Amino acid sequence: MTRKRPHHGNRRHGQHPVHAKPRATYVGTLRVARPGAAFVQTPEGEFPVAPRGVREGMDGDEVQVTLQAPHGHAGREGTRMAYVQGVLHRATHTFLGTYDQLDPLGAVVPLDARMKRDFFVLPEDDSPRRLGVQPADVVVARILEYPSRQSAGVVTIDRRVGSSAELDMDMEAVIASFGLETAFSDAALAEANACQADVEGALVSDPSRVDLRQECCVTVDPTDARDFDDAVSARRTDDGYEVGVHIADVTHYLPWGGPADLEARRRTCSVYLADRVLPMLPEHLCNDVCSLVPNEDRLCMSVRLTLDSHGNVRSAKAAKSAIRSKARLDYDTVERFLEGDADEGRLAADAGVARSVAQGLRVLDEVARLRQRVRRERGAVDFDTKEAKVTLDQDGTPTGVVVRQKTRATSLIEEAMLMANEAVAAMLAQRDWPAAFRVHESPAPDDLRSCVGVLMELDALHADEVDRLVAGDPHTIQQVLDRVRGTSEEYLANALLLRAQKRAIYLPHNQGHYALGARAYCHFTSPIRRYPDDVVHRALKAMLAGQAGSREQRQIETRLPQICRDCSERERVADSASRASQKCKMAQLYAEKIGQSFSGIVVGVERFGLFVMLDDTCAEGLLPTRALGEGWCRFDADRMTLTGESSGRVWRLGKRVAVRVTDANPSRGQIDFELASAPRAGR
Repeated sequence: MTRKRPHHGNRRHGQHPVHAKPRATYVGTLRVARPGAAFVQTPEGEFPVAPRGVREGMDGDEVQVTLQAPHGHAGREGTRMAYVQGVLHRATHTFLGTYDQLDPLGAVVPLDARMKRDFFVLPEDDSPRRLGVQPADVVVARILEYPSRQSAGVVTIDRRVGSSAELDMDMEAVIASFGLETAFSDAALAEANACQADVEGALVSDPSRVDLRQECCVTVDPTDARDFDDAVSARRTDDGYEVGVHIADVTHYLPWGGPADLEARRRTCSVYLADRVLPMLPEHLCNDVCSLVPNEDRLCMSVRLTLDSHGNVRSAKAAKSAIRSKARLDYDTVERFLEGDADEGRLAADAGVARSVAQGLRVLDEVARLRQRVRRERGAVDFDTKEAKVTLDQDGTPTGVVVRQKTRATSLIEEAMLMANEAVAAMLAQRDWPAAFRVHESPAPDDLRSCVGVLMELDALHADEVDRLVAGDPHTIQQVLDRVRGTSEEYLANALLLRAQKRAIYLPHNQGHYALGARAYCHFTSPIRRYPDDVVHRALKAMLAGQAGSREQRQIETRLPQICRDCSERERVADSASRASQKCKMAQLYAEKIGQSFSGIVVGVERFGLFVMLDDTCAEGLLPTRALGEGWCRFDADRMTLTGESSGRVWRLGKRVAVRVTDANPSRGQIDFELASAPRAGR
């Protein structure tokens, strides 16, 4: 067969053919924020994905990309955009969708709007019939063949969730999109339901367990809390203070390697959604046997701390214990008491108990202020944060928003927990005992260096402080935060420095905690909702009992690296799912406020627009670039600004704006804004 020669155009005799230089490829993680807005995180940096550049990629996939300037902007600095060339590893294997019958095929439409793909059930697949799936039912679909640019995807149905009429579709979409567990195995439930508190039996069988049931311990939690895994007690001494932190002894009821332990190990944490909690442990354990409910005997792991009059911890001792909580308090009640707006009679029905509780709270409040000073002096960095939570009625309909900020009441519990966590970590680290340590590395110098220019523009950073900031000196960072506190530049400075911080993770060995200024740190105080705390409890018990070479300890030590990796990863998933659920309910709330105007602050700057957080509710929405009235805007990722090319107007983090709600999509958790000064449509 004669092979046709390639055509080389007008190549002159003697010249070699000119080949296009292959584009460099990069490997990274694809993140799809919303339809049409995606970026790729690579070791070389973060790059926006060009329109239609996602191709066959899905959120979370490991992808191979090329970079190039958008058409018409060649050579424009900072405008390189990514194009997905291939998927190396898939992150999505199942998804939630609605089923429809398109004879002879079935079709499943993903509830996640970012998955703009077609998925079909083949005629020979009997899963719809076998599971009793009807049109418009919600199902969990498992991907058999991924969609490409030329073909649709193929799925089979793993589970019928229910009809769309009987489900909160937005919450079901969040649960499925993040792969959250909603049911426990029969074996785990049977093991948990067989547990009884049996405090007397534990005290008799274990002489090392200390009986603290006469001590005035109380729990302080949010009003809507259902499980109580930490209690506190405190008193003044002749030369300082004594603080007791008492944590539910979950591992007493959770045998290592048993069904409930294995389920908890797989989940790694409880997930707090806007309308429900997906617990790490079966309800009988987390809400009953292990929960430190008032006036009931419960088993604990207790840490008793002695402090001098300046708040420095002089000694700490840990032991297995039994306690009896004298009162179940909430933050609002404690705050009103500390501020003098409620008398001690609100703390307990019995006058004597109320008096003892009041004394303990006053001591804890005093200790908290001393501890904040101690931590600051040693180099802890505190970022001011606030958390918005949508309130719901019994039907799950949003009724308002509660914005939680740090108060005296939350601080007294936070400081007590920090002391206990640090004390336990120090005990384990001093013995080089394997455990799940909470590690936070110092920020990279390059990340801090990228903040310098903007911080100096804000006059938040002085020239003689630059080297110390870049070196990660926590005192310098705290000085910068102090200078901007209460000013219009506060949000921008906080955002820049937060972005430079590394994320805390779990590791099998101690490496210290940068932000807390702690030489050793672990999570010990929430074993009902965090698996690393259970690992720490097991390690502490083994250390106290001198069981270094036990079979259980050898097994834990072998599995510890993987447990730490899983817990770090699932923590990020749980946080993302919680935020997504709040966004859904927030959008549902603002769907009733379309056309209304609100004041807010710019909290995010992207090529496609500005994210604005409203003052009253902390609701976030998108003010798209096209609504700025600027025409073409230049995006500066380093300075986090959008600049109108014609007007020169600069939009940056922290800028105050007045916006009007134009749309709200609860299923996407999306609120859209326009400038309040813009003419309203139809007027």
